[in-house]
Amino acid sequence: MWWSLFRRTSSAAPPIAPPRDVSGEVEPASEDEELIRKVAERIVRMRMTVPAIFFLESSKPLAFLGSQLLIFLEPFVQTLFNIRQYQRFALLMEDRDNWEKMIRKVEDLEAEYSEREKESKRQKSKKQKDSTRGKKK
Repeated sequence: MWWSLFRRTSSAAPPIAPPRDVSGEVEPASEDEELIRKVAERIVRMRMTVPAIFFLESSKPLAFLGSQLLIFLEPFVQTLFNIRQYQRFALLMEDRDNWEKMIRKVEDLEAEYSEREKESKRQKSKKQKDSTRGKKK
């Protein structure tokens, strides 16, 4: 990969490229899944689910160009983010399958989040009803 020529490297740095099996297929690493989950959780916590899904779905055909843009912006971003995770995320976003994984993870986490919100609202309303019934007696 051409950008590795320009990147600072250290002898202790682990390889950034994902492990490959004999057939050349990229193996899904647990670290990659964890990184996708962290990004998806952040999206859901910020309540940006709909814009994120819209962006990911509409940009899926441009996945490679988007990952190259992330690599281009790396010098600016390294002051804000963990650079290893950012580099790994940029490489993950080259593959459209990872975009689909991200979309599914965001949708799943949003469903869990909204279910928890609904349950807490039900409990609050139940407590309010119980407290008003206790006052009427």
